[in-house]
Amino acid sequence: MLSLTFLYQAQLPHWGEGPNKMRHPERKLRDQETMVALLTHTSIGRMATVNRKGIPVIKPVNYLYWDGKIYIHSSKKGEKIRDIQRGSPICFEIDQPIAYLPSKESGCKANYYYRSIMIKGRGTLLNGRAKKRKVLQLLLEKYQPEANGKEIPEKVLKKTAVIEILPEEITGKENG
Repeated sequence: MLSLTFLYQAQLPHWGEGPNKMRHPERKLRDQETMVALLTHTSIGRMATVNRKGIPVIKPVNYLYWDGKIYIHSSKKGEKIRDIQRGSPICFEIDQPIAYLPSKESGCKANYYYRSIMIKGRGTLLNGRAKKRKVLQLLLEKYQPEANGKEIPEKVLKKTAVIEILPEEITGKENG
């Protein structure tokens, strides 16, 4: 796995704040190990593309963080595949709720503790069979560890698309 430090310097034109300054810079998530752990262990991510009408569309997805990239398995048909083939930018987000703190005074004084990571970039569809098989095997290990060691059937490999998201900008935020 690439360290995020290497990823910051070698591949990302914008790390941290990106072109837009964070409204609460004190909430910037700076701990590299925490970010890698969040990306590695969070179960559900949200992937947004822009459809052909120019409308952002967001979908919850199972995903894999591996080798500094995000991987998502998908049907070969559907809106997100068409959007990627058209060159839509991608925004990918994960979050970890930590705690909700109600206020006895008013709802405006309540607080919510969380961590989140947002990745902006571009997606491509994997064509190489070996890498596609490896990513699907790693996804299987993450989501279905009891099936570890079982080979991905050729039929599944043929009918499944694997989306690779190359980050162009990564930001992390936390409160709490």
